[in-house]
Amino acid sequence: MLKSFSHINQHGDAHMVDVSDKQITMREASAESLVLMKTETLNMIIDGKHHKGDVFATARIAGIQAAKKTWELIPLCHPLFLSKIEIKIEPDRINNCVKIQSFCRLNGQTGVEMEAMVAASVAALTIYDMCKAVQKDIVISQVRLLTKSGGKSGDFIA
Repeated sequence: MLKSFSHINQHGDAHMVDVSDKQITMREASAESLVLMKTETLNMIIDGKHHKGDVFATARIAGIQAAKKTWELIPLCHPLFLSKIEIKIEPDRINNCVKIQSFCRLNGQTGVEMEAMVAASVAALTIYDMCKAVQKDIVISQVRLLTKSGGKSGDFIA
């Protein structure tokens, strides 16, 4: 059975969900994105020869900042006080890509899935931004939720 959209009210209008009656519970979510690029570009990043500096460190910081600002970017998201944000970035020389995984946690009344997905997305966009002078056809793919726990809807594992 298909559930209804929570951000649409009885009149069909978009609205922010009222979470004031929800229990405060630990909420966690993880997400990923992949950045596909040429071998030469990936090697330049890994070998520290990129003229803009440490691409992965910059992307990690951008992902953390993005998670904290999700409520400013996605119109119906609540402002959240995240207690943990983690961004893991792993180069994969075999598949010529960079795998980004984000993790967000809080004790609150609403989930952190969007914060995790925005973090993974912005970290990937930052890698693209820093590398576009070297390679314009970099592909960002597979932005997706990996896990979610806490709240009324229960746990999810991709």
